[in-house]
Amino acid sequence: MSTSMLIIEDDPALNQMLTLHFEDQGFTVHSADRCAVGLELAREHAVELVLLDQQLPDGEGIELLPRLRELQPMAGVIMMTGQHDLELAIEAIKSGAADFIHKPLQTASLQATVDKVLAGHAEEPEHRPPVRDRPLGDLIGRSEAMLEVSKQIALSASKTATVLITGESGTGKEVVARLIHQHSNRDGPFVAVNCAAIVDTLLESELFGHEKGAFTGAERSKPGKFEMAAGGTLFLDEIAELAQPLQAKLLRALQERTIERVGGTTPIAVSARIIAATHRDLFARAGTGEFREDLAYRLNVLNIELPALRARREDIPLLASALLAKAARQNQQAPPALSQSAVELLQQYDWPGNVRELENVLTQAMVLARDGQISESHLRFRQAPEATITTAETPAATQPFALQSLEEVEAAHIQRVLDHTGGHKGRSCEILGISRPALDRKIQKYSLSLPNRD
Repeated sequence: MSTSMLIIEDDPALNQMLTLHFEDQGFTVHSADRCAVGLELAREHAVELVLLDQQLPDGEGIELLPRLRELQPMAGVIMMTGQHDLELAIEAIKSGAADFIHKPLQTASLQATVDKVLAGHAEEPEHRPPVRDRPLGDLIGRSEAMLEVSKQIALSASKTATVLITGESGTGKEVVARLIHQHSNRDGPFVAVNCAAIVDTLLESELFGHEKGAFTGAERSKPGKFEMAAGGTLFLDEIAELAQPLQAKLLRALQERTIERVGGTTPIAVSARIIAATHRDLFARAGTGEFREDLAYRLNVLNIELPALRARREDIPLLASALLAKAARQNQQAPPALSQSAVELLQQYDWPGNVRELENVLTQAMVLARDGQISESHLRFRQAPEATITTAETPAATQPFALQSLEEVEAAHIQRVLDHTGGHKGRSCEILGISRPALDRKIQKYSLSLPNRD
């Protein structure tokens, strides 16, 4: 018996192409070019799959989706859109779409999506828990890579399985973990633990808790992060750095859904969902004996791989604007503008530190830019971009690229201004945009020198 599907697409050429393609695959195809016709066909025919366009002459696919789900509760719905909108991707999954794809359609990619949706039909969409309506917050971008991430966030939020988030340092793994939690139906807290930041002897107690007298200094019983995250999400960052004995204990907690406190013998049931993150390849570390392979599989039930910033350069202008606005709010000032040449330079750089490094560079640039606009000369990189950086003031061969703290940047900039004005504090205050007392405090704080004004 052939698979029956419904195509709702108003572009005649695309509708016909999709119809012919799937008829050649042996599907029974019903097609419509608007919402009303699609609903009528959904009432008349039982279908297993729906391809639904977002922009239709008499409405939007996202508004039609819940009505289609009522009429065809067993059908997998795949949304199609030309819009690169992270919120729309989340909303589509939240409203019951099985997947979300972007135009222009690639035949191989579309076929793979259809096969995946049909193969996963054992889990009926109506049995998914509802997804909370929350903003995407710090997840910024319109690239294909980030749209895929937003889709994976929505799919992960609707399930309870363990999630492993992978990607280079600075790509925003904790941001994604928090979004999965926020969009889920879990009422408990989000509890984060950095497995690389706590020594092994303390980490066991931190994760699993301890009983009174379990070790020197344990004057009272204390619950661990597993218990603190009850009904919520436990985020284990840098999971690859977990010591072998703790790996065994974590594996048991995932398998048995119980833990024992350090020094205790009573099993404690745990209800926290586990989301882990790492910039390392767990399975490669398993091959060298540094990480348990069975634990890697337990953690990698659902996987979200975050793209490096250099792999989505088209998102950099949008990201830069958002990061500057955030820094401006924190400093209670208007966000500076980015010159076009500065934007182009940001897009040329490879960003080994990813979004975290971008935020650092922009925050430093805000300190240096006192005229309300960030130019190339205000950007300081860890290493030279592919295209040589040159400015009117600094030759390319001597341009500094080392990352510095904000205090180091501020001290160096104030010293340059003082040197430029010959130590004239009034003119220096005008250039820096600060008061005379503030300048005096900074000169004392940073032990700055005043040029001789003989």
